[in-house]
Amino acid sequence: MAQSDILSKYRNLQLPLFVEKDEDGLYVVECPILEGCYSQGKTLDEALRNIREVIDLVLEEKEAQDILQDYRPRELSLHTITL
Repeated sequence: MAQSDILSKYRNLQLPLFVEKDEDGLYVVECPILEGCYSQGKTLDEALRNIREVIDLVLEEKEAQDILQDYRPRELSLHTITL
């Protein structure tokens, strides 16, 4: 399947992302359902643009396509606690 066909197939799929600002002030973004799918940026917008590019590249792999084929978005929440 051509890359443009793959991307159009998943165009409206919402994927979960973890975003954390690291000690150097960079935003680090990870898509937890796709192994090794992470990126960073100086701003949140840059980090989100970068992770989109990484996801596009990861989707070239059949294994990632299989994962997304069965993925169904659900309500997610992230909580933190203070120790």
